[in-house]
Amino acid sequence: MPDAFELAPVVATLNRLLESELAGVVHYTHYSLMVYGHNRIPIVSWLHGQATESLAHANQVGEMITSLGEHPSLGIGELLETHNHDIQMILKESLDHEHEGLALYKQLLDLVEGHSVFVEEFAREMIYAEELHIAEVVKMMRKPGSTTATPPKPT
Repeated sequence: MPDAFELAPVVATLNRLLESELAGVVHYTHYSLMVYGHNRIPIVSWLHGQATESLAHANQVGEMITSLGEHPSLGIGELLETHNHDIQMILKESLDHEHEGLALYKQLLDLVEGHSVFVEEFAREMIYAEELHIAEVVKMMRKPGSTTATPPKPT
């Protein structure tokens, strides 16, 4: 196993990522239950896809932790219930969640860059996926006909 970097902060970051991805599964599943209106079917389908992808990411992170000879967390990230189930708010909360994950994956990359191609490439792959999700949510948040590419800022 790699020993060119300090393992403890890498594993701590990976465990935070694991917990965050698991929280994403719960959030996206909850959001899918709270969508009403004539656009419900495609939005629920998209949210189910996001929950499935969050679970896949959690599995990938857990596999990385165990590949490093460490123990994955049994915790789950913070679960906030805003009771605001307007589609635009659901998307904003989803965007905030994606920004949090992106920051953690970038932190992971900073910890291992130049020390472990294995972990570094994993971090880069996940950063790409998070940036792709952010771009998708930003497009969904735009008013129809708008071409503004400025993403809303995370809170």
